[in-house]
Amino acid sequence: MTGEIRAISIPSRPDCLALMAAHGMLTHIREHSLLVTEVALRLGTSLVEAGLPLHLDLIEAGALLHDLGKTPCLGTSENHAAWGAAALDTAGYPEVAQVVREHVILPPNAGNPNSIREAEVVNYADKRVLHTRVVTLAARFADLKERYGKNGDSQRRLHVLAMKAQELEAKLFTPLSFNPHDLLQLNNTRREP
Repeated sequence: MTGEIRAISIPSRPDCLALMAAHGMLTHIREHSLLVTEVALRLGTSLVEAGLPLHLDLIEAGALLHDLGKTPCLGTSENHAAWGAAALDTAGYPEVAQVVREHVILPPNAGNPNSIREAEVVNYADKRVLHTRVVTLAARFADLKERYGKNGDSQRRLHVLAMKAQELEAKLFTPLSFNPHDLLQLNNTRREP
């Protein structure tokens, strides 16, 4: 059974877009999610080609829906990742819910450190997209620190998160024939409206 892709319930791309609309996802959050999906699929496809047993449909759905809870949670103290995960659990997509749950912070010791999970691909892809541009981790975390690093505790949390993102980047790119900087080329891709 090692290396086999398990059968799971995953919404199709049109179903994901319908879920985004049904939950009132704002246009700029939708555009961000579409670009995160491009980054995640570029990485996921390359990792599969390198021999890793990843479920590309799960990566796509997780990336499209990673910010499903963002609009409903704006102006509240609710955790948008938890909100989106709960909505997807309710809709019958528990594996996608888990990817969404982990898109901001990966749990410690989640899985085998020598393997790569779909949630890690989506988590990293989200860290590489600032609004609607692919950026470096340094640029993304500089923005996060400016917007959310209001006190010592939040600055320390962001520093730890940045260090973990760098570790994840090294892990994801070890089996690949391109480097993190190459993802910036996705900014030059012509996108469908």
